[in-house]
Amino acid sequence: MGSEYEQWEEIYRGNSLEALPWERGKPRESLVELVEGGEVRPGRALDTCCGMGTNDVYLAQKGFQVTALDISTTAVEHAKRKAREAGVDIEFMVRSFLDLPFDKDAFDFVFDSGCFHHVRIEDRTAYINGVHRVLAPGGRYLLICFSDHNGPAWNHFTVEQLRGLFSEHFNIVLMKHFGTVEGDGAVRYFHNVLMEKAG
Repeated sequence: MGSEYEQWEEIYRGNSLEALPWERGKPRESLVELVEGGEVRPGRALDTCCGMGTNDVYLAQKGFQVTALDISTTAVEHAKRKAREAGVDIEFMVRSFLDLPFDKDAFDFVFDSGCFHHVRIEDRTAYINGVHRVLAPGGRYLLICFSDHNGPAWNHFTVEQLRGLFSEHFNIVLMKHFGTVEGDGAVRYFHNVLMEKAG
C-alpha cells in the first residue's frame, strides 16, 4: 500500500509541467500568508519535496536561506533553472525525504507541501523523526497535506489522525482546512498545519 517513490522521476520526465496539478506556477497561498504575517520568519529553510521550486524561489526572495530536495532529477533541474532565472541562490539536492543528510537542529523552518501524504504508512515515523531532528528548537514546520474531504484513501487525513501522528514531537500552532483549485482545474481539499518543535 502507498506510493512508490521512484515513480516521481518518471512522472516529471513523462509529462508536461502543465499536466501536473500540484505545479501551479505560484507559491502556496498558505505559505505566503504565514510569511507575510510574520508567523514564519526568514532563516534557514528546508523544503522536503521541492518539485519545480516555485515555493523555494519565493522563500529565497523573502530572505530565507533555502535548501530544497526532491527525489526527481528532472524536477530538480527545472527548479535550478527557475532559481537562476529569478536570480536567487538555493541549494537543490536530488534526495529522498527519508534521507536528510543534515546536522541536528540545522533548520529554522521546514516546508512540506504535498510530501507527507505520499510517505508510505510504514515510513511515516521515520519521516516525522527526520523532520524533528533537523529542526532547531523553536523551529516551525508547515505541513500541507490531503484532507479526508477528498474522500476515503490511505493518505487522506482527518484532524484527529494528524494530531495523533505529530503531537509527540510538535506543538500545533494553527490548523486550517481549505479547498483550492489545483493546476489541472480540479478542486482539492487540504489541511494546512503550522507546528513548532517540541522538546
